[in-house]
Amino acid sequence: MTMRKNITIMGAGLVGSLLSLYLAKRGHKVDIYERRPDMRKTVLDGGRSINLALSDRGFKALRGIGIEEAVRKVAIPMHGRMMHDEQGSLTYQPYGKEGQSIYSVSRAGLNAALMDLSEPNPDITYHFNRQLLDLDLRQSKATLRNHETGKLEELQTELLFGADGAFSMVRNAMQKTERYNYSQSYLEYGYKELTIPAAADGGWALEKNALHIWPRGKYMMIALPNLDGSFTCTLFFPYEGELSFESIKTDDDLLQFFLQTFPDAVPLMPDLAEDYFSNPIGSLVTVKCFPWSYEDKALLIGDACHAVVPFYGQGMNAGFEDIFVLNQMLDDFDGDWENLFKAFERSRKPDADAIADLAVMNFIEMRDKVADPRFLLRKRIESRISAQYPDKWIPLYSMVTFTDLPYSYALEMGRVQDKIMKKVMRHIQSVEDYDKPEVQKLLERQLVKKEKLKGYKAQQV
Repeated sequence: MTMRKNITIMGAGLVGSLLSLYLAKRGHKVDIYERRPDMRKTVLDGGRSINLALSDRGFKALRGIGIEEAVRKVAIPMHGRMMHDEQGSLTYQPYGKEGQSIYSVSRAGLNAALMDLSEPNPDITYHFNRQLLDLDLRQSKATLRNHETGKLEELQTELLFGADGAFSMVRNAMQKTERYNYSQSYLEYGYKELTIPAAADGGWALEKNALHIWPRGKYMMIALPNLDGSFTCTLFFPYEGELSFESIKTDDDLLQFFLQTFPDAVPLMPDLAEDYFSNPIGSLVTVKCFPWSYEDKALLIGDACHAVVPFYGQGMNAGFEDIFVLNQMLDDFDGDWENLFKAFERSRKPDADAIADLAVMNFIEMRDKVADPRFLLRKRIESRISAQYPDKWIPLYSMVTFTDLPYSYALEMGRVQDKIMKKVMRHIQSVEDYDKPEVQKLLERQLVKKEKLKGYKAQQV
């Protein structure tokens, strides 16, 4: 047990709330400051949160505080992707092996559950409607506006965690320090949330246990199931151009576009125009920065230091994994917070950069490739390889989603496997071609090379 600290967390979102539970479990006193009202008592603005896909890394962190099974009970397993083409025909692609699924969860529901778990703990206190306006890192002094009273409040921090998201004010203060590296990049696409309501009988209008995708090259729509029978749909669409958020101005523009592009979805979306024109456009930003800490006083965590676009479903999972890794490091903690922070950021930075790059790559795959018969054939061949060589070949998606291998290792091995797949696919026109002797020999040779490289990389990891 290290010396009890008074810890301040900026941001009571998913990462901040879970972090409070881990730190309080170690005997620290935790105060959490949140800009917004208590989401359990106030309906916050809708339309800006994509449904969350919870996978193995996230569940591992939830397991650490004993709520994994409780969350599984209010989550819906999605066993694969269901692709919808322009004619409404369906193609199903499993995510992994039998029994491997990602889980659709309500962001607000999970956040509220974490808050409910935190609040009875006497060492955790929430302070809502407190907006961080200024932070003096050297003096450990924060200035906040209390939106309930309108007054400014001064706060002296002993140890500060910035879990305040992609537009973090804690990070903003760090950016003013010497030689601070920071970059942000936006996709030329934004997103809008839409809804497919429950069917008349209260059930689901589409296959419940799948993530639905309408891939259309320049744009894409996805739908994730909710417990009440509805689906939360997200339209990813260019900001500008011939067909874009800019060009669709009327109900008729919208209906014509959807009838042409997503015809099978239109009958399922009675409130399409109302959702589309009332919900705001969300932006898709990637944030990279370094360092993540300031001396022994402050540390960024989650989106505050590595915001990613949502196309691998790993933003929350990566933030939760941050907490799990930090908690592991605290097992051997010697009391030097600056050294701990530096070790943590060195450990996590390569993986944060890797998942950021993987997320953008997966956007291109989901938008452009999942409807391509050649791509689908390649996925089936890769499944055959993984089944034949389970100890030598884990598909990239499975490495990211169903293991806790470092993201950076998954990205590198994914690139190696991509080169092998390109060589193998030159000999493949159908699934049956996989059994050809020349394909098997080629694969054996390539796997020998891969195993040598894998052993070297594993030593580095």
